[in-house]
Amino acid sequence: MPTESPITQRWKILHETLNERQRRLLVGVEAQVLGRGGVSAVSAATGVSRVTIMAGMSEIVAMKAADLSGNQEAAKKTQGTRQAGGGRKKLEAKDETLLSDLLALVEPSTRGDPQSPLRWTCKSLRNLADELKPKGHKVSHVVVGKLLRSQNYSLQANVKVLEGNQSPDRNAQFEHINATVTAALQANEPVISVDTKKKELVGTFKNAGQEWLPSGEPDKVQVHDFIDKELGRANPYGVYDIGADEAWVSVGTDHDTSAFAVQTIRRWWLSMGKERYPQAKQLTITADGGGSNGHRVRLWKLELSQLAKEIGMDIHVHHFPPGTSKWNKIEHRLFSFITMNWRGRPLVSHEVIVNLIANTKTRSGLAVQAELDTADYPKGLVISDAQMANIKIDRNAFHGDWNYCIRSG
Repeated sequence: MPTESPITQRWKILHETLNERQRRLLVGVEAQVLGRGGVSAVSAATGVSRVTIMAGMSEIVAMKAADLSGNQEAAKKTQGTRQAGGGRKKLEAKDETLLSDLLALVEPSTRGDPQSPLRWTCKSLRNLADELKPKGHKVSHVVVGKLLRSQNYSLQANVKVLEGNQSPDRNAQFEHINATVTAALQANEPVISVDTKKKELVGTFKNAGQEWLPSGEPDKVQVHDFIDKELGRANPYGVYDIGADEAWVSVGTDHDTSAFAVQTIRRWWLSMGKERYPQAKQLTITADGGGSNGHRVRLWKLELSQLAKEIGMDIHVHHFPPGTSKWNKIEHRLFSFITMNWRGRPLVSHEVIVNLIANTKTRSGLAVQAELDTADYPKGLVISDAQMANIKIDRNAFHGDWNYCIRSG
């Protein structure tokens, strides 16, 4: 069996790691070293054409001449992989309408031809390439990707930014809440942010996220998320003390009603707030505009009226405009950390949920107390006009539906 020549061996080892110019110089050097007949020998050993080998030899001669002359400009010209203008022309340069037709397919405003199936399918690179073929463009999905990236296109996911119908007084309400909260905090008065966290299924159900466990030993959970009739759901209602970075969470087992919400506020005051604010004269609450603490819910105002009388303080309430619940402090200072703390862990019982919530910590020093509330909170209670008339409520001149004070006496 004939052995390969040293030239062939060197070529096989090096040519995949070299660029076009370096390969050209390599075969040129080999030919020069061999002398007469070297071009033919190197061509036979490597498969490189004689023209390329001779071009490599010419480049070597030019490099030596440039070095000897000390001409830096001439030396730079010998360092390029190709001469200026060399190489294959870009496809978009040869096909003048390729780029415009491609951009028409991905244009966000038109979304392509309404008659095209592409309008109703995934705009993958392959689908885009297939859609360009009927227009006379022979292009691969790889080239389509390069063209899109050159035009500053990239893969994009949906972004949650639309907040539904927005009130024209949206920003003014934010400013009003900020000014009121700031004034209360400066006066060392309690300010709380309240809301209901997402209701959770109790049992061996999948919980989003991941947790470190021995390899190959994940927690096994139910395939389907059908409610366990015995365990039911958990309704975590939170009270976040903005000034103290403390929170109270009641985990309810019945309905999420206004009575449950105000009872949670009551528990926070008796367990945490009363001791922290012994000289308090008023309580300020920021809440969403809907749900159990909605500004239109009569039971919410009735329950707050009873609480105000019990604790002997006026309660100032400020609701965020519709669609802006994410701005409520409790969302990103408490609820988000609770979710991170129990990620990847099945919420197998109410006790587990309470313990996970109570052990939620942050680097800022957040302290959380949690308690299970097994009381019944029936839905559908009707509050009469007479009951509403007995509530001492002062509505603010600016959006009295969102900003009001419930008097204690």
